[in-house]
Amino acid sequence: MESSADWIDYCDEDDYQVENDVDSLVSSVPPRIPMIPHSSSSSDTFLDHSISSDIESKTIDFEEQDTVDSAQSTEQEQLDEDSNLTEPYLWGLTYSPYNTNGSCPDLATVTSQLKKVAIITGNIRLYSTDCSQLRLAVQAISNNSLNLDIYAGIWISDGASRMQSDLDEFVSVAKQYSSSLIKGLSVGNEDISKGTSESTLIEYINQVRSRLQAEGLGHIPIYATEQDAHFTSSLANVCDLVQVNLHTIFDATFTSIDASVKSVIQRADTVKTIANGKLVRIGETGWSSAGNTGPSPLSLANEIAYAQKFKCAAASAGYEYFYFEAKNSQWKQGAAASEQNFGIFSADFVPKFDFNLLSLC
Repeated sequence: MESSADWIDYCDEDDYQVENDVDSLVSSVPPRIPMIPHSSSSSDTFLDHSISSDIESKTIDFEEQDTVDSAQSTEQEQLDEDSNLTEPYLWGLTYSPYNTNGSCPDLATVTSQLKKVAIITGNIRLYSTDCSQLRLAVQAISNNSLNLDIYAGIWISDGASRMQSDLDEFVSVAKQYSSSLIKGLSVGNEDISKGTSESTLIEYINQVRSRLQAEGLGHIPIYATEQDAHFTSSLANVCDLVQVNLHTIFDATFTSIDASVKSVIQRADTVKTIANGKLVRIGETGWSSAGNTGPSPLSLANEIAYAQKFKCAAASAGYEYFYFEAKNSQWKQGAAASEQNFGIFSADFVPKFDFNLLSLC
C-alpha cells in the first residue's frame, strides 16, 4: 500500500461475541451518520447474516435524504459526540490529503479533514511532502490547536531527484515551523518490494540523517517502512526504529477476522527478532470495504470488525500503529476497488460507520 500523487499500485474473544457486540451497538445506536451501502455475498458467511442485515438497514441513501444539510447534521452529531472522548479511538491513522480527482488540496480542506481526524486519533502518518501536504498539515494543526502529532514521509519511489525535493521541503517546513509537531520521518514506503535495492535504501537513509543533523534536526527519528518480508537486521541497524506494513487481505487463505488480526500481531512479534531491541511499529494495517483480493471477504461489516479487533489486539500487545487509512482513495484513479476503499471516512470525508463501534474491546 502507498499514498502519493505518484503512487505505484501492486498488488480468546471469538467471532460470536464480537459480532453480537457489533450487532447490539448497530441496533441500539440511532443512525446518526451516513453509511456506505454493503452488499453481502457468499464469502461473508462467516459473519452472522443478521449483522450484515442490521448494518445494511442503517444505510442511508443520500438521494432519499430531504436535504444535504440533514446528512451533514447527522454527521456533525456523531463528531460532536466523539469529541467528548477522553482517549482517541486509534493510536494512529495514515492520511493522504489528495482531492478525489488527484489534485492538491488547499489549507481549508486539510484543516476541515484534520479537525475530524483529531477526534479519532492523536497521530497521523504522511507519505510525502508533495502538494505542500506537510506544510498544510502543520499549519492546520498549529492554527487550530489540534491534538495531533505528525509522522512525516519522504517519497523515494521516483528516484534521487524526487527524494531530494521531498527532503528539501521537509527541512524547510521543520525549520520554519516548530519541529516539535514532527515525531518521525519515514524514508520511503515499501520500496524494496517495488524494486529498490536494500543498499540504495540504506544510502538514502544515511543521506537524510546527515542532512537533518546538519540542519539541527537530528532529534527527529529516521527509519524505513517496509513489508515485514523485506525488513532485515542490516536495514534495522540504520533505522532509529523498525516500521513494518502488515496486511492480510492478500493472503492465500482466510479463516476469520480473528485469525487475520492474530496473524498481524504474530508477524509483528517475529519482526522483533531482527529489530536489535529497537521499537517495532506497525506502519499500515487495515481492511477494505469493497473489491476482491482473493479469499478474504471485503465488506463494510468486516472493515468494522477488523478495525475493532485489531485496535484491541494492538493495545493488548503494546504496539504503536497507523491504521490504514483516513479516507477512501478514489484519487487513485484506475486502481482496484480494494485499493480505493480502506478509509474509515469516505472520499468526501463522511464517516463510513459509527466510530463508537471502535470503543469495544
